[in-house]
Amino acid sequence: MVSIRASVKNKVLETTGHMECDFTQKKLFILSHGCLCFWSSYSVHGPRHEESIMNLIQKEVEKCDSLSGFFIIMSMAGGTGSGLGAFVTQKLQDQYSNSLKMNHIIWPYGTGEVIVQNYNSILTLSHLYRSSDALLVHENDAVHKICAKLMNIKQISFSDINQVLAHQLGSVFQPTYSVEGSCHYRRNPLGDLMENLVPHPEFKMLGIRNIPQMSENSLAYSTFTWAGLLKYLRQMLISNSKMEEGIDWHVRPPLSRLPTLGKASLNRELQFNTSIANLVILRGKDVHSADLGGFKDPALYTSWLKPINAFNVWKTQRAFSKYEKSAALVSNSQFLLKPLDTIVGKAWNMFASKAYIHQYTKFGLEEEDFLDSFTLLEQVVASYCNL
Repeated sequence: MVSIRASVKNKVLETTGHMECDFTQKKLFILSHGCLCFWSSYSVHGPRHEESIMNLIQKEVEKCDSLSGFFIIMSMAGGTGSGLGAFVTQKLQDQYSNSLKMNHIIWPYGTGEVIVQNYNSILTLSHLYRSSDALLVHENDAVHKICAKLMNIKQISFSDINQVLAHQLGSVFQPTYSVEGSCHYRRNPLGDLMENLVPHPEFKMLGIRNIPQMSENSLAYSTFTWAGLLKYLRQMLISNSKMEEGIDWHVRPPLSRLPTLGKASLNRELQFNTSIANLVILRGKDVHSADLGGFKDPALYTSWLKPINAFNVWKTQRAFSKYEKSAALVSNSQFLLKPLDTIVGKAWNMFASKAYIHQYTKFGLEEEDFLDSFTLLEQVVASYCNL
């Protein structure tokens, strides 16, 4: 773990102290440099502390019998996560080029956390697109809404948000059987996930949907069937809803997957969420009786990938958390198209007026770095828009 604040270190050690995990102070690296909002952690502090950070990582790698890859958790708005996260990912690609890299990115609130969050976001995303194999994205606004509407939390804390994030990640990465009817668990879930969901390096954006997710009080009066859960999960996918409450049931797959006039325009409301690939993870009682035919519909997917290659399912009869039956969906789709286009647009508007650019150039970044980032991300938006 890398952070800029000693308070973070103390909190982590306090939280993990009672757990059965080998997490000690020797696995923490603290940069005592205060706020690093202007991406200086990439251009200044990253290179300055590269050797110490990479040595810390190497010690952990050497403990692995077989290294499949790295799962990097980071924010995108400012501070350590954006600049240093991108720097460390790039160095991992340089030093461990044969190992997979997946970055779990926390997308900033739309209302703003840091005044330069749009700059930091486009710089971070463009650099990660060059060095990471996949970007697993959680939007703060969506997670906050889950806490408020599904978990019925009145005063939402960071701990509440982290609890939702941990639940959704656990619903994906907890062990599942390797093949249908097998009693052996997957040995490389990270590699299997990326093999299933990232068929082309131009398309790396992954999102998670999870059902059910509710408070203890609501759960006591709820029952679930596989048919009901999968019906909701499929509609969440095609209508681009992050939770089961407030789903638009009017959205339907197009009758034809042929391109239509104006399809590539972002000016119109994007209703149907076209997928490249989907992975459904089922956990719980009678899991082998679940009918997944609705996710194999060719109309859900881009025309250049057949459903047999675009859809996969993982299963286990072991229940997850407190739910007798639960389903998670990891999707490579157009789900992030609007948030990405919005961030790029806002950053462009600031860049056009040269707002805060001097704060970045004094740390070694140049205007050309911004232009390169805009070019790459506008291509990503165009590629996803034209699915």
